[in-house]
Amino acid sequence: MTVSRSNSPCSVITWKLASSKMASRYYQEMQESFRNNNKSREFPAHTAKVHSVAWSCDGRRLASGSFDKTASVFVLEKDRLVKENNYRGHGDSVDQLCWHPTNPDVFVTASGDKTIRIWDVRTTKCTATVNTKGENINICWSPDGQTIAVGNKDDVVTFIDVKSHRSRAEEQFKFEVNEISWNNDNNMFFLTNGNGCINILSYPELKPIQSINAHPSNCICIKFDPTGKYFATGSADALVSLWTVEELVCVRCFSRLDWPVRTLSFSHDGKMLASASEDHFIDIAEVETGEKLWEVQCESPTFTVAWHPKRPLLAYACDDKEGKYDNNREAGTVKLFGLPNDS
Repeated sequence: MTVSRSNSPCSVITWKLASSKMASRYYQEMQESFRNNNKSREFPAHTAKVHSVAWSCDGRRLASGSFDKTASVFVLEKDRLVKENNYRGHGDSVDQLCWHPTNPDVFVTASGDKTIRIWDVRTTKCTATVNTKGENINICWSPDGQTIAVGNKDDVVTFIDVKSHRSRAEEQFKFEVNEISWNNDNNMFFLTNGNGCINILSYPELKPIQSINAHPSNCICIKFDPTGKYFATGSADALVSLWTVEELVCVRCFSRLDWPVRTLSFSHDGKMLASASEDHFIDIAEVETGEKLWEVQCESPTFTVAWHPKRPLLAYACDDKEGKYDNNREAGTVKLFGLPNDS
């Protein structure tokens, strides 16, 4: 559909009508899809709380990191996850992990043991251990695959060259650094902070570009959509904000959660946004309208969510306890939503 770019009121109204019709069609399609595919299934992964889940770029594998100091990798076979391997070596909790942006065999883990480790699923071994200065809590891989950024509890972010495994740069920040991310074009670096701001640096120069007052309280998480049009932030104010990448303008807020937003994920087409918190459900919203598409029911707080890179399948992990009578023992499971009801 070609829509006139004229700024006349008529063309703007036409564009809005066309957009709402397209959104409405997508909304109806996904409602129908989830009515037939709203089953969740859980898979044993760890002996303690799961902190992070992430899909490989081809969607063939799912990795999880846990308080039990290990990472696990599953292979997606039709409608189930089959555990392929458990990766040991860290001396403390694996707080976050991510896959190489274009190589589906390589992922990296960040741990409180003051190291990051790079793993290759073809050898099932750690291919590199990089020592860092602090207890690591967040990590991301640059879109060009050349750099890994890791943040620690002392609000230091280290940029590590993937080939040499050496630090390219190190930045100490004077505010609480929460989640970190490059934009899709690889020329800006974003941080969410404890003052409710989004800090934007040029990359690779790491010069401050802008600080956006995004939320009235702690800004916790940030995610970019695959199309490069939007990014979303989640805050302790229980709001999810949607921002345009080009103008850095907030276009809408999602307010269905009641607790601090811990985790976000855009679907592969950029049209759905999953957000989760201590609320006992995951909110799935239509990005362009903000309307609720679906609600995934959970029995406990959700720490991490990740849409499959090709299908409407959502991986997630909750603070589930094992057994009805032992409330202290953590289940350590990962879950998959979007499976056929008859599977």
